[in-house]
Amino acid sequence: MRELSLDQLRTLVSIVDLGTFSAAANALHLAQPTVSLHISELEARVNAQLLVRGGRRVLPTAAGVTLVERARRLLRDADEALNAVKQQIAGRTGRVRLGTSTGVVVHLLPQVLETMQHAYPDIDVEVNILGSSETMARLHQGSLDIGLVATPQSPSKELVLTHWRSDPMMAYLPARWPAPKRITPQWLAEKALIFNDPSTHMYELTMGWFASAGYAPRARIELNYTEAMKSLVAAGYGAAVLPLEHPAKIDLHQGVQIVPLKPALVRHIGIAHRPPAMVDGATRNLLHTLAAFRQTAVR
Repeated sequence: MRELSLDQLRTLVSIVDLGTFSAAANALHLAQPTVSLHISELEARVNAQLLVRGGRRVLPTAAGVTLVERARRLLRDADEALNAVKQQIAGRTGRVRLGTSTGVVVHLLPQVLETMQHAYPDIDVEVNILGSSETMARLHQGSLDIGLVATPQSPSKELVLTHWRSDPMMAYLPARWPAPKRITPQWLAEKALIFNDPSTHMYELTMGWFASAGYAPRARIELNYTEAMKSLVAAGYGAAVLPLEHPAKIDLHQGVQIVPLKPALVRHIGIAHRPPAMVDGATRNLLHTLAAFRQTAVR
C-alpha cells in the first residue's frame, strides 16, 4: 500500500481548517474527486475513519485530530526544508572555505568579510591560513572552495584562476639604516635579510629579483608571517622584501622605512575556484564580492 504523502496530509488539514471538501478543493486548486481520493487513501492507510461527513461542516474524528496535529508539523518541516534549500541555492546561507596567506588576511580580506557580513549575514566564511601551493592542492582535493593565491600558477582544467590584484614589492628597512631612494639587489644583498620560507611563492619572487642581478643571498631568518617580519625589521634585525598592500598607509609602520625597488617588482594575486557550474550559491556570492575588490593588473 502507498505511504502517506504530503499532498494527502495537506488536503486533510485543509478540509479540517476550511470545513468542507469543496472549500479545500478550491484552496488547493484540486478537483473535488481528487480531494476525496486523498482522504480515502489516507483512511485506507491508517485503517480508520478520519473525518465525519454530514452536517454543515466536516469534523475530524479522534484519529483525524491526532493525524492533523502531526501533519501540521510535517508540513511545516517540509516548508522549512524547501525554504532552506532555496536560500542555499540563492546563496543566502551556507559555508564557504577560503584559503589565503597571512598578508592578505591582515590587509585585504577584512574589507571583503565586512561586506559579506552586511550583504549575506547567514553565510559563514571559513578562513584557512595557507601558502599558495597548499591552497591550490586543497582546492584540487575539494577541501577548499576558493583560494587567494600568488600567480602565476600551473594551468589546471579543474580550476578557474583569474586576476584579483597586484601589489608593488618594496624594501622594508629599519628606520635607522641610511638608504638610497631606490633599493637595488646589489645594495640589499649585502644586508642582513629576513625572507619568507623557501616553499612560498614570495620567496621565489624575491630570489628571482636577486638572481636577475647575479645574487643569491641567504636569509638571517625565514618565516611566513608578514607582520612578524615587519616587527623584526622595526627592531633592526634585518631587511625584508614584502608587498605594499596599502600604499596610503606607507608612513604608518613605525621603526620601518619602506623604499621602492629597482628594478621594480610586483606581486600578483589571483582568485582560484572550481568552474562556475560547479560552485554553490554561497561560494558564488563570495566570488562576486571578491570581484568588487578586484584591482586592475599592473606590471
